[in-house]
Amino acid sequence: MPTADETPAPPHRALTAVEGARVLDAPAAALVRPLRGAAASVPGRLLRGRWLGHPLHPLAVTVPIGAWVCSALFDLVPGQEDAARRLVGTGLLAAPAAVLLGLFDYADLDERQRRVGLAHAAGNAVAIALFGASYAARSRGRVARGRVLGALGLAVTSAGGALGGHLAYAQGAGFFRWQGGAR
Repeated sequence: MPTADETPAPPHRALTAVEGARVLDAPAAALVRPLRGAAASVPGRLLRGRWLGHPLHPLAVTVPIGAWVCSALFDLVPGQEDAARRLVGTGLLAAPAAVLLGLFDYADLDERQRRVGLAHAAGNAVAIALFGASYAARSRGRVARGRVLGALGLAVTSAGGALGGHLAYAQGAGFFRWQGGAR
């Protein structure tokens, strides 16, 4: 906890600014309405991880993020263009599961958390599009373009991940969701 004379770092100020962005309320509310019923259903509870006692979304995001980080590392090694392309593709194949699980978790968020969750989802949608373009460029032999698009995708993924981390850790979304009889 910062003392009165400490100023939060600029990244923290940016993350907390999203919490107060009321302009996100209308689209956030529109997104949550159809999800509430689905998240409360038996399949919804399974997809949210109730059986595990832990949300599944944080587990699922490790595959696309890991694949995309590894693709960036392979981009640095001469002759590993095909491995990098395959890793980008692996991340793209795993991303829909992470998105689906995140949407089911979104249904439980309060108003301030929904603002951050919407920004998190939007950033990650942009990242997925960039990685899709990277994969397409790499598949057409435009490796340099694919690398640039992949690097941009990784930068946007990092920003989206920071929002997700803020949502989970600073805002407490998903913490102790089912312990002690909660929900």
